[in-house]
Order: sequence, then structure tokens, then C-alpha cells
Amino acid sequence: TGLSIKKCDLKITTNNSNHHTEEISTERLMLRRGQPFAITVHFSAPVHSYLQQLKRASLTVQTGPHPSKADGTQAEFSISSLAEPQQWSAVLEEQDPWFWTISVNTPARAPIGHYTLTLRAPRADCHLGSFTLLFNPWCQGDEVFLANEAQRQEYVLNQEGVIYWGTENAVLAQPWDFSQLEKDIVDICFMLLDVGERRRRDKGSAQRQSPVAVCRTVAAVLDWDEFRGILAEGGTGPCCAGPPPAAWLGSRAILQRWLAAQCKPVGSGQCWLLAAVLCSVLRCLGIPTRVVTGFTWAHDTNSSLSVDEYYSEDGTMLTRDSSARVWSFHVWNECWMARADLSPEYSGWQALDATYQVKDKGRSFCGPAPVKAIKEGDTEVNYDVRNFFAAINAKCQVWIQKADDTLRPALGGTKYIGNNISTKGVGSDRCEDVTHHYKHPEGSLQEKEVLDKAYRKIKQLETSSSQAEFSLIPPAHEDPVNLSIQLQSKSCLMLGQDIPLSIAVSNHSGAEKVAHLVLGAQSLHYRGVPIAQLWKEEFHFTLRNNEASSLQVSVPYSLYRGELGENKLLRLTAVLRDEDSSMYLAQEEISVSESPLTIEFPEAMAQYQPSTAKISLLNPLTEPLEQCVVAVTGRGLIHRQRKYRLGSVQPHSTHQLQILFTPTRAGPRRLTAHLTCRQLHNLNSCKTVDIAAA
Repeated sequence: TGLSIKKCDLKITTNNSNHHTEEISTERLMLRRGQPFAITVHFSAPVHSYLQQLKRASLTVQTGPHPSKADGTQAEFSISSLAEPQQWSAVLEEQDPWFWTISVNTPARAPIGHYTLTLRAPRADCHLGSFTLLFNPWCQGDEVFLANEAQRQEYVLNQEGVIYWGTENAVLAQPWDFSQLEKDIVDICFMLLDVGERRRRDKGSAQRQSPVAVCRTVAAVLDWDEFRGILAEGGTGPCCAGPPPAAWLGSRAILQRWLAAQCKPVGSGQCWLLAAVLCSVLRCLGIPTRVVTGFTWAHDTNSSLSVDEYYSEDGTMLTRDSSARVWSFHVWNECWMARADLSPEYSGWQALDATYQVKDKGRSFCGPAPVKAIKEGDTEVNYDVRNFFAAINAKCQVWIQKADDTLRPALGGTKYIGNNISTKGVGSDRCEDVTHHYKHPEGSLQEKEVLDKAYRKIKQLETSSSQAEFSLIPPAHEDPVNLSIQLQSKSCLMLGQDIPLSIAVSNHSGAEKVAHLVLGAQSLHYRGVPIAQLWKEEFHFTLRNNEASSLQVSVPYSLYRGELGENKLLRLTAVLRDEDSSMYLAQEEISVSESPLTIEFPEAMAQYQPSTAKISLLNPLTEPLEQCVVAVTGRGLIHRQRKYRLGSVQPHSTHQLQILFTPTRAGPRRLTAHLTCRQLHNLNSCKTVDIAAA
């Protein structure tokens, strides 16, 4: 009789729990490579009826459109009594007259993907089932192995995160729902890999054994260009129609919309949005990933260690250079992996940036670049270490463009780049400073040695290449001692507040000085592009030798509310010119974004017990907030997103909203509230509560 199988029990509940994938699916077999899984094969007749066939039986696994033993996308192996942990193997764990229980081992270097599993015997091939294989941070043999369990929980399994933005002196938190374990996301992630491999003409599924190759494929697809990819960074036109970047609350809606749009862009993206979606995809595939924000980032320098900013004589920021400029903040990713293609010291966190940058061969994503190599100035290391190094170590020279278009250096205007690099802490919403992973302490001997080493490598590139890939920092302009100017303001303002400015000017010249001061405020896109000149005021005064003068000025909210921009950033400038035509500049960047939403929970909450949250909306303005809508989400707290239409909220009054819900999951759970109205857009607040298990 031919071999016949009644059914195959894939033991989905047990296997998925052992492989840390039970949240992805309870209906499909989701496995992590390098770890065995068990199946039970039930035969249609007693085992002894098939004994001769089963002695020569084997299992076959395969993945991808063109499975091949040569590239590791297909394997055939016998059922034996001894497991071989380094390769595909199967061990007969339990025999019964009517069924066999088999333990199957997957190699730690197997390509990730959707697999089929077949039992092959003479005159019979029996399909046993399908499974999905992911990277395995719990397996020491996997390149993405991460030893710390708390970090695995955070960087692989945590679906709720925080993305930081704002300014280096006022770091603001944006809640984000990564949704990487939602049941439809894993299929979208593999669809994304398929699309990327076709476009990049990669070797397809064979490349999926390498986390480096997978990271590069996903980053390339994410911000491909205006017509291909998930998000078009800074794009315009019909292909980028869709919600503005700040309207998204999580990655799932973006990925679902991309799939529904037949893999076309779903809107324009900003760097933090690209990094958030990239984090979701890589966590879903099993690569430990986190979102990182750096403040004052030199973008599109093409590895140059210098970048320029330009101002008019009245302090208006100019867009003289259309590419390289200093961004207020930039967001990228770090992925944890061993670098099999590099020396062992470069294993660990790798910087990966999906936002396209100018590089030698055109615009492209950057990374993965070993963070250790960035810190040590090893600019020749793959991939794109020199781009990251320049972006956080460049020196910014500020220039004043005079009426005749000549340029003068702004004395005192030099800016330092790469400050306050931050990420979400493990197991909390605490902001963790990781600047020391990227840079030695400012002014330290180690920093000087690294910069000197990088300069020497730059010199070698300049002499060995007709087109230099790296540019040296220009010699610094020495600050004169004639005059000095200081500008101070609040680093973060509540909506509706006036902007207080404090200016101090000192004369160290040894003689009386006549000075002209221009103060200004501009709204700013986070990419360093001015939106609008909002306010300007001029002052004339005479300073005696060694005299200091101070000035207090206030900019009314009514002057900046109309053209604040979606990033809610303001650049304040003070330009001082003396009778010798020397130009001095001071600048401050502030953010206007404190949320008027607050969330309150009862003291004790339990799983499956009805409860209530109170959301309060304070109108900080002198006018009514109109057409107010609050969207509320919370995994394990409420089912799907809820929207509440509040109508109008009167000036300086508070509207309270009672949210009834029944928690379905225990442990830390986060509720997020998202406000839009006619005057204000995309303001978020969130709060985490601990739900007691039933």
C-alpha cells in the first residue's frame, strides 16, 4: 500500500510559545531559526503497514520561487535518531502504532521566509504543512543573537515605543505603535522583501540568511523614490497624496495601506516616520532594532566634514545651499547583529538610515554601519561609516550674506554637530542618552585622536582619488574679543504662550562702540529649511568700554501662530554689527509643542474588569478650539481605534472625556490620545498603566 497520512499536527500553540511568536499567530506555525520544533504525523493505517517506505523516508523543506539546495533554499534530510544542530535534521521522538512525533531542527543560518514541509517516501510525497521562519535573537548561533532577555523583550517583542524629536535642549516624545506582531504584518514584511529583491536584482531568497542583506533590502524599499517604495521622503505630487506624516499613529496602517495600493507609496515621509516603519519591519523579522534620534545633524554633506549656514544681515536664514544643511534633529535605526563580513570588534549595534542621502554614486540609504566604527573614525568600514561620521562630527560655519552678495563669517556663530543622541530606555519610556556610543567626550584626548585618524584617512583618499570622497574641516575663524552677544529663551513653550527673549551684549574692545542689533524669529522645518519670517525688531545703542547691556523682548503668540509649521520649531536670531562692520550672531532653537491633553487612570485596574479613563483637553489659547476630534488607541485596553468628536472648547477651559473600556491583557498597557482640531494638528499624549492579571 502507498504511504497515506491522515493528518499532521504542527503543534502550533506549543511551538509558537517556545519560539516567542505566539503573539504573531495562534493559527499558523511561526518559527525562529536555529531552534527545533515538534510535529506529530498521524498515519491512515498502522505504522507497520508502511514500515519499508518509512525506512527510506525523508523530510524536504523549501522556500522562495526557485528553491535550490545550492543556495540553501531547499533541503532534504532523513529522519534519524540523532539531531545535527548545525543543519536541517529530524529525530524520531515518539513512536506509536498510528503516529510518529518528530523533532525538526533548523540551522541558525537558514534563510528566513515562508516554507513548505513535505514527507517524501518511495511512490509518495505527502505535504505536511507550511511554516514561517524568522531570525532568532534567542539562539547563540544566529548572527542576531542578543544575550540580554530584557533587551530582547524591548527590541524584538515590544510593540509600543517612543520616538524623540524637538531640539537638543527640549527633547520631546512622540508615542508610536510599531504593531510588528500583528497577524497581517509578517506577510506584508515578506512581500516587502520580495519587492526589494526584484528591484535590487538580488539573489532573492538566498540573501535572506544574512541580516545585513535583509536590512539593506528593507531600507532600500522603504524610501525608494517618489514612484516606488512605501514612503516618498519629502515627496510631492499625486503619488504622495495621503495623510501628512504627523497624522500617522503607528506602522500598521502605513504597511496595510501600501499593500492595498499595490505596493505604491502611500504618502510623503519624514525621517522619523521612515525609521519607525523600518523598526517595525525588522523587529517583525526577528532583528533586534531600536529608533535613535540625534540633534543637530549635518545632512547631505556627501561625507564632507564641513557644512555652512547662511543668514542675511537682518538675521533671516537663507537657503543658499539646496542640499547640505544642518537638520534640527534626525532619526535613524540601530540593529543588533554580528558582522560576519567584518572583524569581530564591529559586531553589535549597527546604524541603519532609510532616509536617502547624497553619496558618491547618487542618493541612497546608509548602513548598516557599525556604531563602534563610527565612534573610532574607521571611515573605510562598510557600510557608509564615513557618511555617519561626517553627519555627527562636521563643523558648521555660519555666514552673513551682505547686500552686495559677498559673504562674511558670523563671529561667534560656529555650531557643533551631533548632540544628545537618544533612544527609548529598556522597559520604560525613559529617554536614554547614547551619544557616548557614537562619540568620545567633547574636547577629550580620545576625540582628538579619532578626528586626527579620520583626517589622515581623508588625506589618503584625496591623494589616491581624483575626486575626493571626504572634505576636510576648514580652518576655524578666530572669534575676536571686541564684542560678544548672548541670546536666551525658553527651550520649550506651551501653545499660546508669548516667546520671551533675553539678550546680553558686552564690549571688550577697549573703546566705545556704536552697535546695531537685529532680532528675528523664523518658523523652521526640521530639515533646516526656513518656512516664514515671523517677527523682526531693530535696536541701536552705544556701549562704553567694558560695558554690558541687556535687553528683554517678548514675541506675541499672535505673530507666530499662523505659520508655525508641522514640526512647531522656531529659530531665534540676534545679529550684531559694530561700526567696523564686524558681524556677530547668536541663535536659539525652540519648540512649541506641549500637549494640552492629559490622561488619568484609576489607582487599580484588573484584566477583564470594566474600567474608566479620564482624558482632559485644556485649551491654552485665547480663542475657541473648533472641530476637536480625539482618537484613542490602546492595545489590550480597547478594541480598535475610537474617535470622539468634542465640538468646540472655549478659551482657557477644560473639556473632560470619560473612556469606558475593559482590559483584555495584563501587564503594562499604554493608552494614547491623539488630538486634531481646526487650530491645532496632531498633538499626542500617552500614559502607561499596569493591569493586574485576572
